Amino acid sequence: MADQPQIYELNNGTMVVKITNFGCTITSLSVPDKNGELADVVLGFDTVEQYLQGDAPYFGCIVGRVANRIKNGKFTHNGTEYSLPINNPPNSLHGGFKGFDKRIWEVVEYTKGDNPYITFKYSSSDGEEGYPGDVSVTATYTLTSSTTLKLEMEAVPKDKATPINLAQHTYWNLAGHNSGNILDHTIQIWASDITPVDENLIPTGEIKPVKGTPFDFTAEKKVGLSINEVGLGYDHNYVLSGGEERSGLKRAAKLKSHSSSRVLNLWTNAPGMQFYTGNYVNEVVGKGGAVYNKHAALCLETQGFPNAVNQPNFPSVVVQPGSKYRHTMLFEFSTE
Repeated sequence: MADQPQIYELNNGTMVVKITNFGCTITSLSVPDKNGELADVVLGFDTVEQYLQGDAPYFGCIVGRVANRIKNGKFTHNGTEYSLPINNPPNSLHGGFKGFDKRIWEVVEYTKGDNPYITFKYSSSDGEEGYPGDVSVTATYTLTSSTTLKLEMEAVPKDKATPINLAQHTYWNLAGHNSGNILDHTIQIWASDITPVDENLIPTGEIKPVKGTPFDFTAEKKVGLSINEVGLGYDHNYVLSGGEERSGLKRAAKLKSHSSSRVLNLWTNAPGMQFYTGNYVNEVVGKGGAVYNKHAALCLETQGFPNAVNQPNFPSVVVQPGSKYRHTMLFEFSTE
């Protein structure tokens, strides 16, 4: 089971999600619009082969062992310096050259029915992509209601402390994956601060208020309204706060497509969220021959803060042996 990449389907009669065990990747997610019409709202490819070829700029996958950028691919823990692959010069990004997104995970449970779910498992070995210690990782995708997808990620280090920071890297376009750009989507982000970055997209260590800046999404506004004021587009970590809480998860973002009336409410227990507007997507030929370009979709990657291993004032992402990393995301779809 573990050595063949395949696509699995979760279908509860209202929404349909397709996921491959290659990188725990959501390849397709179809939800109804205001008229009950289903559309696939995530960027991706029709076949597993295209993911295996490395054509995807992290479409739909789980990234790890550490999501986002690590400055100069180096960190020190307990007096030992670790060197990681520089796959996004001058930094290490999303776990290195062969991170969790490029591994075949084992399917350990797969159940159909009203609340279908699938659990993937991956064992990351000591020294893999430069990281210390063996880590056992599981990810479970469940359709918990007619239009809600839950993702639960857990990771347990075996005998060495190690940084762990997993993120789900789906690219969303609620009008449909083949419908053009997301600049007319509106978004509200429950964050009053960001972690500003230097010229290499590494956080400076500051926590900076968004008020009065183009980064302010504390009230619902169009994604494209101020996007030209932030260089190529948004690619920043938001410090989540102030969202209402529900069963241990806080509300992180509300995304809406006005053309389809589809709404995505995102809930998480992570401290940060990378808001990324697909700035580097360029003529990627995706599902059904659709061509994806800059701003064709956006990512809402809930996470620990980028480069936290080198920033003592950021919440630590180091997990001790005997402790468990837990990261839950709830994708709640509706129409309004």
